[in-house]
Amino acid sequence: MLTNLFDAFPDAAVRGVQETVEDLLSRPDVRIERIISTGQASPPGFWYSQPQGEWVMVVQGAAGLHIEHEEQERVLRAGDFINLPAQVRHRVNWTSSEEPTLWLAVHYDLPQQESK
Repeated sequence: MLTNLFDAFPDAAVRGVQETVEDLLSRPDVRIERIISTGQASPPGFWYSQPQGEWVMVVQGAAGLHIEHEEQERVLRAGDFINLPAQVRHRVNWTSSEEPTLWLAVHYDLPQQESK
C-alpha cells in the first residue's frame, strides 16, 4: 500500500489542538513514527529519557531541541536530523506555530518485551 507522509493528518493535528504520534511501522527491533506538532513543547521540567535510541528528522516546520548538559538549544529546520542515543535526556522547547512541524522518528534497539 502506497502512503504519503503529508496525507491524512489526524483531526487533532489539523485543528492544532494537540501533538499527534502515529506508528508508521512497528517491528520488534525498530519503530518508525510520524509526529505532528502544532506549537507544542515539552511540559515545564519534563525531560524525555528513553530506553531506546531515536533518530529524528524535521521534515517540515521547525523546533528547538534542548539536550541536557548542552548550553545552546539546537534549532532543527526542515531536513535537519539528529541521533539521540538511549537514555540521553532531552526536551522540545518549542515547535513552529506558523505551520505544522512534521517529524519522522526512528526508534531502534527497542527493549524486548517480557513474556507474560
